[in-house]
Order: sequence, then C-alpha cells, then structure tokens
Amino acid sequence: MSEAEIVRELREQHTTNPSDNGHNGQDTDHPLSDAIQQVIVESGGDPQTTSAKRIRELIHTATKLLADGADDGELKLVSRSIKELRYALKIFRPYQGTPKISIFGSARTQEDHPTYQAASDFGKIMAESGWMVITGAGGGIMAAGNGGAGREASFGVSIRLPFETNANQHIVGDPKLINFRYFFTRKLMFMWQSKAVALFAGGFGTQDEGFEALTLVQTGKAPTIPIVMVDAPGLTYWKRWDQYVREELLTAGLINKEDLSLYRVYDNPQDAAQHVLDFYRNYHSQRFVNDTLIFRMHRPLRDTQIEALNEEFADLVKEGKIEQAGPMEQEKSHRELPRIRFVFAKRAYGKLRMMIDRINEMDKANADVA
Repeated sequence: MSEAEIVRELREQHTTNPSDNGHNGQDTDHPLSDAIQQVIVESGGDPQTTSAKRIRELIHTATKLLADGADDGELKLVSRSIKELRYALKIFRPYQGTPKISIFGSARTQEDHPTYQAASDFGKIMAESGWMVITGAGGGIMAAGNGGAGREASFGVSIRLPFETNANQHIVGDPKLINFRYFFTRKLMFMWQSKAVALFAGGFGTQDEGFEALTLVQTGKAPTIPIVMVDAPGLTYWKRWDQYVREELLTAGLINKEDLSLYRVYDNPQDAAQHVLDFYRNYHSQRFVNDTLIFRMHRPLRDTQIEALNEEFADLVKEGKIEQAGPMEQEKSHRELPRIRFVFAKRAYGKLRMMIDRINEMDKANADVA
C-alpha cells in the first residue's frame, strides 16, 4: 500500500478488509490464530472488538514476512516504520480534538528576513484561533512557525539528517517533539494529522511537501483541506510559482482548470490564516461510506441552497442527487452534525473543493440575512 493510499484509508476510516492475493484478511492457520488470540488477551485486549481484529491482521501480516523469506533489511524497515508510527500516534492522540496545520518552508531563512516574520505572525494567528502548528522542528521557517505559535501550541516532527541535527529552541525538549528516521513515515504524519497546510518560501523539500499535498487532495487520496502559499508583503515567490503552474501545467493540459482551486496564494499571513479559518466556517469534515461522500457541517443549508448545489455541481454526482440527510448507520462519529451526501463520481476533486467554498458562502449568506 502506498503512502497516499494509507492517508486515504486512515483519514476516511474505511472498514473494508485488506486483501493479499485473494486472502480475506482472516487467519486460516488455526494454531497460529489461537496463539495470536491469546497474545491479544494477555495484552489486555478484547478479542471481539474491531481493534482486536486489526491487531490480528497486523500480527498475521508480520508472521507472513517470515514465510515470504524477507531478509533482515526488509524486516528492519517494516519494524522500525511501525515503531515510528506507533510512537507518533501516541504523542498526537491526546490532541485529537484540536485542529492542526502543517507549516513548511526553508530551514535557511534568517530571523531578519520578511518571510520569517510572516511565518511567525501566521503561527501566532493560528494559535490564537485555537489551532496547533506542526513543523519539521528545524530552523528558519520551522522555528518561526513554532515560535509564533508558542511551545504549548506546537508539534515538531524532526527528521534525522547529517546537516540538521538540532531542534529549534521553541520545541527542543518538548514531549511533542518526535524524531523520525524515515521521510515517508514523517510525511504521512504531516498529512494525516493536519486539517490545513501552509507553505512559505523554501527549496526542494518545501516544493516536495507542497506538491505532495496537492497530489493527495487532487487524486482523492486525502480529504480536501485548505492549502495556502504565503509570501511576506512585497515578495513574489509563490506568485511566480502560481504563474509557472498556470503557464506551463494548465496551458499544456497537464492539470485541469479546477485544480487551481486546490490552493490559494497570499502576500500576507493575515489573509492566509483567515482563508484557513473560513474553510471551516460551516464545512466540518468528510468521509466515505462505500461510494457515498458525506460532508459534515456545523449548520444545515436551506432547501433552495441544496437545489443550487445540485445545479452547480451535477457533474460530481454519479447517480441520484445531493441531499441533506441524517447520519448513515455506518457513521460512528459526529452523528450530531447536519450533513449532505451524494454518490460521488470520484473525479474533479478541484471542483469538489469549489463545492465546499459554496457551502461556506451559503452559510455566510444565511447569517447575513438573519
């Protein structure tokens, strides 16, 4: 399973069973199955729960590595990856109810640079708005983001590199600092734990993180989230990047016009932060139940507004129509929230982002009338 597929499965909380060349995910070796069951019991787990089922699958998969003839290097990679993910989840778990934004940018940006101050201001605004920030824990923009947000509202997900060995002073020694050996596990946590992404000027790493976030959202492998590119006033790093995307990628037909809606470019941190907050004005979250896409919202829409959504976004609907309804039986979380749902055609995710914008605009219109 690729990193992108992992993000989708974890964030949407699908309940489908994994397959392995036709294997249905259930143990067929009864002596081994009984032994695994006993391990779960002795570890304090209830064998009848869904969690125990997942643990059985995990242990069974690990034992199959032996039968596959995996060498020590392969086993080390799998083992260390699982250990890193387990520990990172343990650190993030107490803060599940707090929204988080990942901040990316160059480690080389100096404190007297306007972009450093913009990142610091951005982190401060987000923390004051009840958010936490996640950075790579290094210097430059990462230090600015952590410093602006403050230690209590900061996470650091550090990578072991020969030329970047120390965490910045705002996160060093904090229990929310996590050290990773592998880029792919670290990048997974960035996307999995974030409800938004902010990018400041940076090099290859920043470009990599930005394009990966865009790719995951564009392909539906991660839920739609706000992605903002932020310059300091008067600077043009992201403005010129946007020009390249439009002139080279869009003109050549390498992306669709709707894909441009997956990100926003700002020349000041205040507007960028407000865009992130406005994205969650009424929209809350999404999940799939089979092919049905569900948007949870803070407040219901009017019937006329649902009709308008059906007219504007009919090409996103595979069959039936967009409807406002209660939670489906398979939904276990946020059942108290109103929602809309429809059978999604699973394409044009850029236009799906436009639909979320319209939902928020409609909510603002309702508030203005009231």
